[in-house]
Amino acid sequence: MLFTIAIVLVILWALGFVVFHVAGGLIHILLLIALIVIVVRLVQGRPISG
Repeated sequence: MLFTIAIVLVILWALGFVVFHVAGGLIHILLLIALIVIVVRLVQGRPISG
């Protein structure tokens, strides 16, 4: 569930970076949240998929 949210946030960040450069600040914050979720899952030892 969290990994899916992280993937969606990364896709939105990439789209926003290319298409809507004005809103880049907010989307970069979403990217940071997505990366934090991935790191937390790795540290906890849970598999990333699923």
